[in-house]
This record gives sequence, structure tokens and C-alpha cells, in this order.
Amino acid sequence: MKLLIASSVLIGSCLVAGNPPSRVPVLLELFTSEGCSSCPPADRLLEKFDRDQSIAGADLVVLSEHVDYWNQLGWADPFSSAAYSQRQREYAERLKGEVYTPELVVDGAKGLVGSDEREALAAIRDALRAPKASIGVSAQVVDRKAKIGIRPDQGVEGDVYLALAHDATSSQVLRGENRGRALTHVAVVYSIQKMAGTEATVPLQGDKTRVIVFAAKKGSGRVVAIGQARL
Repeated sequence: MKLLIASSVLIGSCLVAGNPPSRVPVLLELFTSEGCSSCPPADRLLEKFDRDQSIAGADLVVLSEHVDYWNQLGWADPFSSAAYSQRQREYAERLKGEVYTPELVVDGAKGLVGSDEREALAAIRDALRAPKASIGVSAQVVDRKAKIGIRPDQGVEGDVYLALAHDATSSQVLRGENRGRALTHVAVVYSIQKMAGTEATVPLQGDKTRVIVFAAKKGSGRVVAIGQARL
């Protein structure tokens, strides 16, 4: 069902200097909800993109952002946040679209039904035509917090965002449209913020965290640079 909404001990470290020139990173943001019966196919497609990385020339960087506007309809999604609902609304205003689930936003520039693989592939291939810079990302764990440092390529401009995501999650849904279903998700965001400088410290939630940093062009919101690391 589609729901429309009007418009200090170092434990570990990782350093990613950027992506090989032959592979262009493409950001895939899935707006989803465990309360929506149309969302599990989109969740599975995102997992497929993440796992297979089968699009020539593309390094698919995925994020699953669980919205909260389904929560009053029978099941409170444990991964949901009003912050992700607001982020989706901002995309809808910028892209002149609607707010619905599941929605896949490709590189901040194209919104589409998240389970439509054919349209998603076309949008990804279109995104590969645009040049993209790299962001070097250093990440380390200190006192159960992620300490992040970034080194954008020279000339990178725009708003820089830092997202932390669970590598993978699962849930047994007890009520709502997906009642009785065991659902799995990949790269489930639990923190996203705009960076004010080149360093940030964010409390960790659980183990196996993905750290995604991306720069979005002011005005259009198109993603122009991406970097990532894992903790």
C-alpha cells in the first residue's frame, strides 16, 4: 500500500581515501517503513544493489531511512525518525514530487518508486554521467563514540552530510500491514547531520556501523562527492 503525505580508548579505526577512478559512487536513499506493505520489495531491492554491485562503473552507496508517518497506523517502526520524514519532505519540495513510501532518491536528484528496479537502473546509469569527487573519511571508535574526520577533494562545494547506519537489521513485525512478517534491512540510518567542519563525534548505536559522508550542491541537492568507511 502506498501512503501519500501532502506536500578514551581506541577500539578500531578505518580510513577510506576515495573510490577508484573507474567506479563512480552513486548514493541511493530509500525512504521506507515497516508499517507499509509495499516496502519489503523495495528493502530487498536495496539489499540486492548493495550486495551485488553489478552495475558497470558504479559503486552503489545505500542508505535506508525509515520514516515515522506510518507509525500511527498500527506498527511503530523501531528504526523510524521524524528527521527522515522531514528529509523526504525537503526532497519532495526540491524535486516537485510527492511524499510516499517506498521512495528511492538517486544522488539527491531523482525520486522514484523504491521497488521499481527498471527505473532505478535507468536513474543510476543517468547519475553515472555526472562527474563526482571523492571525500576521504577517517573513522575511529573512542568511548563508544564515532570520531569522524573528512578530507574532501579540492574544489568540493555544497552542504556536507554525515550519516551513520547499522550495517544490517532485522525485525519481527507484530501489528499493521506487515503483521507476522520477519523483515530485514541494510544500511539503516540512525544518525544524519550536516557537518560544520572537517570533524564530528557521534554516539554509536550497536556494532558494525557504516559511515557515509556526502556533499550535496546547494539549491539542487544533487550529490557531488561521496566518501565512506566502516566501524
